This record gives sequence, C-alpha cells and structure tokens, in this order.
Amino acid sequence: MRRLSCLTLLLGLLPMTTALHAAEKPFASKVLVIGHRGASALRPEHTLASYAKAIADGADVIEPDLVMTKDGVMVARHENNIAGTTDVADHPEFAARKTTRVIDGRRVTGWFTEDFTLAELKILRARERLPELRGTAWDGQFQIVTLDEIIDFVAAESAVRGRVIGLIPEIKHGSYFQHIGLPMEDALLATLAAHAYTRSAPVEIQSFEIANLKYLRGKLGKAHPNGAHPNITLLQLIDEPAMHPGDVLAAGGTLTYAQMITPAGLRAIAQYADAIGPDYHAIIPYTADGHLGTPTALVHDAHAAGLEVHPYTFRPENTFLAKEFWQGDHPDTFNAAGMLAQLKVYLATGIDAFFTDDPALGRRAVDGH
Repeated sequence: MRRLSCLTLLLGLLPMTTALHAAEKPFASKVLVIGHRGASALRPEHTLASYAKAIADGADVIEPDLVMTKDGVMVARHENNIAGTTDVADHPEFAARKTTRVIDGRRVTGWFTEDFTLAELKILRARERLPELRGTAWDGQFQIVTLDEIIDFVAAESAVRGRVIGLIPEIKHGSYFQHIGLPMEDALLATLAAHAYTRSAPVEIQSFEIANLKYLRGKLGKAHPNGAHPNITLLQLIDEPAMHPGDVLAAGGTLTYAQMITPAGLRAIAQYADAIGPDYHAIIPYTADGHLGTPTALVHDAHAAGLEVHPYTFRPENTFLAKEFWQGDHPDTFNAAGMLAQLKVYLATGIDAFFTDDPALGRRAVDGH
C-alpha cells in the first residue's frame, strides 16, 4: 500500500474546501515560531523567565508588548492596566492610583503604567494572567522588565545558543499614548538603533493601529530588502471583524477590520506593512458547536497582495481548541496532542509564522515531530 504523507492525512480531517486552500504555500522560506509574550502557557507573561523558556523551547522570535511608564520608559506588559498581571493591588502605597480610563473607546478600571515611574514599577512583581487555568506557582518571583533589558537578554541568549533570535515588539494603544504625551514610535526606533543586536537581528514591529505603522514605514524607508533598515519589518494586526483600529476610532472613522481583510483592504495594507496578524479563526473559523469549519480565502488573498500571514494565538488548553481535538471533557485540560494536531491543520493552509503560548509544541509542529 502506498504510504500517505502527513499533509494527506491532515487534509482527511477537513472538508474539501479546506483541502483546496491547503495547496497555498508559505511565502516565508522558514515558518517561524513566535513565543507569544514568551512561553506564557508555562511562565507569567512578559517576564525574563517567560522569554527564557520560549527561547529554550525553540522559539524563533519572542514578543514583547510595549507600554510606557510615567518617565517615558518602554516596559513589557500586555496592557497598560497592570491590575491583573502584577501585585500592585497588594501595595497600599499605590492604592490611591487606582482609577478609570477610556482606552481605545473602552472604560477600564485599574492601575496604569503611565502613572508610575520605572523605579516604582520595579517594586512590583508579576502574576499569572490566567490563574484559574495556569496556576499561581510562579507569582511574585519576577519583575517588570524594560525593552532595553529584553534586548540585552536576547542578545546574550543568542550568543550562548549560537542562533539568531528575533523580536516582534507590539506598540500597545499607540494613539492613546500619543494623546497623553508619551508616544512610542520614535522611542522604539531609537532603542532598536541603540543596541548592536537589534541593528542586525530580525525585528518585526506590530500594531493593531494603522497610522503608526504608516509613520514607521516612512521613517524606515522601503520594505526589506531595499530599505535603509532591512532587518525591520512591519506587521498589521487584525482584531475582531466589526471593531475599528484605535486610531480610526479616535479620529471618528468607520473603517473596520473586516474591511481591511478584503482583497482591496489587503492591497492597501501592503503599501505600508509586510505581513498581517489575524486571529487564527479568521483563517479556519469554528462552527457554532465549536468544530473546525470551512476555511476562508484569507491566506491566499494576503499572499496575492504580497503579505505574509502570522496568525495568533495557538494555546494548549482544551478551551482554546476545536472540539475534535479535545482530550476529555474539561475545558482546562492541558492538551499537547490536541494543540499539535490543530496547529498542523493550520500550517497546511500556508501560514508563514504563528504566535503560540507554548513554543515547544509549536517547534514540534513545524519540525514534524
């Protein structure tokens, strides 16, 4: 009997329309594993411990989400609200700084990095964002780190391991920080230029907004490999279809993410960015009962526009997986085999990189283990 390839076996799990789209090939010569906030399934996100685990587990790239301190220092936090990811609530000296802000059109209550100096933030310790799912064993052990510290750490890890490790920093809430007098775009470029490592290692700057990426394209010059900064590329992140980018919302515009991922919208993105980062459900949606549905043409359309596709975020717990990949009935179950199987289906659609909370499993999926 003729042996079936892994791809053929995977396609047998999918409807015929999926198999047709799976003929799409990646643009990238190597599909990259991106450590989402480090190895955030295994360590508190955006800590050196999380980045270290991601690198040790084979991530090609690590992701620091960037927000600003009161004194203009970029630190790694997923949001400027640090109520859920630090022990700030346990510090009575900071109790009066709890407040409510409107961030990208949403009212948010908590403690915000822009109200703290770096020295004050260094007093705090990181906590697990999803304690009910991932436990609290590492809470209290790790500090908030700056982008400078992250770059130095990655440079040292690269030297020890003998391989280049990329960075994919995200500018969080760019319009908001610009409005309060703490813009990040030029500060980010200056920091990257100040480190020998990030003057040559791959860096991909990402944002859910549009204007700051266009501004960065203007500062950086043409896209790789012809620009003045050939190691730096730009990624347009894509949020929920009905939502508006933060800068569009702030300007009273009507553009939605759904419009941005039409063929015409993708061609517009390709004028200033090198890749898109959609939720992976935009590539193969889930059905109403939680199974894999019919794939969209997004990967094909993005490639046709000249864009790579870097979807987010593959996670190893049942609750994040399509029902056909679950192990047992409990949504909190850590399911390595299920994530591997699901990720291989998405890899077959021709994606060029992907974000994952468990880079070890991502590495196994890419390497065929």
